[in-house]
Amino acid sequence: MTDTARRVAVIGGGWAGLAAAVRACSLGHQVSLFEMAPQLGGRARSVTHDGLTLDNGQHILIGAYRDTLALMRQVGVDPDTVLHRQPLTLRYPDGSGLRLPPGPALPAFARGVLGWRDLPWRDRLGLLMLAARWRLQGFRCPPAMTVAELARRCPPQAYRELIEPLCVAALNTPAEQASAQVLLTVLRDALFGAPGAADLLLPRAPLDALLPAAALQWLQAHGAQVALGRRVMQIAVSSDEVAVDGESFDRVIVATPPGEAARLLATLAPEWSESAAAFTYQPIITAWLRAPQARWPQPMMALRADGLRPAQFGFDLGALGGTAHTYALVVSGAAAWVEAGSEATQTALVSQWEEAFPVAEHGTVEWLTSRTEKRATFACKPLLRRTPAKVHARVTVAGDHVQGPYPATLEGAVRSGLAAAEALA
Repeated sequence: MTDTARRVAVIGGGWAGLAAAVRACSLGHQVSLFEMAPQLGGRARSVTHDGLTLDNGQHILIGAYRDTLALMRQVGVDPDTVLHRQPLTLRYPDGSGLRLPPGPALPAFARGVLGWRDLPWRDRLGLLMLAARWRLQGFRCPPAMTVAELARRCPPQAYRELIEPLCVAALNTPAEQASAQVLLTVLRDALFGAPGAADLLLPRAPLDALLPAAALQWLQAHGAQVALGRRVMQIAVSSDEVAVDGESFDRVIVATPPGEAARLLATLAPEWSESAAAFTYQPIITAWLRAPQARWPQPMMALRADGLRPAQFGFDLGALGGTAHTYALVVSGAAAWVEAGSEATQTALVSQWEEAFPVAEHGTVEWLTSRTEKRATFACKPLLRRTPAKVHARVTVAGDHVQGPYPATLEGAVRSGLAAAEALA
């Protein structure tokens, strides 16, 4: 090692921990990565069911995820190969909805809204005026404001078919509870950012192939030690080192979920741990179905969700390089459906499918399985107190839950991991 190189322990092998480990290696540090699960990837990983490779929830990336895309390239993954890029499209099974054209963000948004044929002209102009007002206000609003309050002047159809779906997709929190400021930040960087920032990037390879598998190979090739199935039990700090289960390091990056981080740091940083343990969460339910005769016009469809229809989005996995005739329905902000129970949710999802894709045209549908991630993301509410990254001179925390402008996304996790590694010096 050089004089500036350090022995660094990264605890947690999700996307934040992988970003931290790769960046630390790139900076010349000696890295040991500890992951309690038998595989890397955290909540964004692949799982198997009856021989099918499925993802632990259907993740969507967007063109604005510059650091995530750069990290993928660094470890040898070509985003153009593993991701299907398309302009932002919120089209419903009846053919209605918004589709942005390619090109610079502002003209693309204006052209997309003006071309939204099933939205009355008055409402199209009202939506554009509302967006212009947000931009003139610098995408800022009172910190206690919810998305529903922010959009109270939005035409009702545009609210139901654009604002609500974007909110639940980005924040995984219902609009009546979600932070307006966080959504405005997302809209600023996506809808009004660089050309292509709002593009949808849909995985056409398992999540493991997007980052975790390649990152593991990259880390091992660059001298990092990776311990899978290893839960760290204790962090102890002294004047000249920090011990991870008795093993000596110069610095530690804790890149675990908030609850596990609170356990590890309870003695070292009790106030930080108390704040981390106080997070509330929103679940995501993903259901997989098989429909051999179904034909979708595009790989991702928006779905109208309400008290009887759980899912907001559907994905044709066969069109994205997965198993043919297999579809995923996603229920974000799913607390009410988790409370209703799996049987009621399954019945509602099948009914929603059959309503949106009638048997006469799309044939019968078969239920395969479902998966509920009860702590998929923190509940992104107004005035949420997120934990700081720095807890000690030798200990930094990374994860989508640390202080930052974004909701719990892959990009937020990656950026926090990169920042934690860059703070090692």
